[in-house]
Amino acid sequence: MLRTRLIPVLLLQNGMLVRSESFSIHQVVGNPIHEAKRFNEWNVDELIYLDISRDGSYDLRRDDHKVKNLSEPMQILEEVSKTCFMPLTWGGRIRSIDDMRLCLRNGADKVAINTGAFRSPQLIRDGANAFGAQAIVVCIDVRCTERGFEVFIDGGRESTGRDAASWAKEAVSHGAGEILLQSIDRDGVATGYDLDLIRAVAQVSSVPVIALGGVGRYENYAEAVKAGADAVAAANIFHFKELSDRNGKRAMAKAGLHVRTS
Repeated sequence: MLRTRLIPVLLLQNGMLVRSESFSIHQVVGNPIHEAKRFNEWNVDELIYLDISRDGSYDLRRDDHKVKNLSEPMQILEEVSKTCFMPLTWGGRIRSIDDMRLCLRNGADKVAINTGAFRSPQLIRDGANAFGAQAIVVCIDVRCTERGFEVFIDGGRESTGRDAASWAKEAVSHGAGEILLQSIDRDGVATGYDLDLIRAVAQVSSVPVIALGGVGRYENYAEAVKAGADAVAAANIFHFKELSDRNGKRAMAKAGLHVRTS
């Protein structure tokens, strides 16, 4: 039986880790290198870093012997990968095969693509052909609008008019190995996953669906899996709750899910 993965998602903005709410409010919470080291000691299964920076300025706000003042995202990825001893996914501003190759060469095991994949679905196919489908994660950001579950791109700023389930099915047909499904409406509000959204996408996806957005209680993880998610991801709960890895796994096991224990 496959184990249900528990995955922290770390949001990188201009060199610092931030918490996010509704894709519009961001609060600095830490250093990306320190967090990778901390998660190595935790009972989590993978790490996902998403670079949500909207400009090219990067600064870790300090420069000493232990923490270099890294000025480029690939420098940050390289440093993170040196201290990360679990599968590592890197996303953000990936628009080409060369961008993917650079991420993988600098230590990522998978790449997460979003806007670039939507605007040019061939990018998914090319990436899967070059690196294997297992290395290609298509991230889908969704708002609930009058159209239904609508896909948004460019950091949640651009409406596409496309239905989330329809786009997920197409992405899989192009070679996506996983779908990272995020509810913009639930981002940072701690009211639980959008279970209807998960059901809609999971029903049409033949590859694993990772649910993201809205976790406020550890019991939310099992709710997402019962709705069809194959793995569960969260961001803020890992920053603000003690022992969130252990307590999360305990809640999942109590709900009857098969999880990896330390």
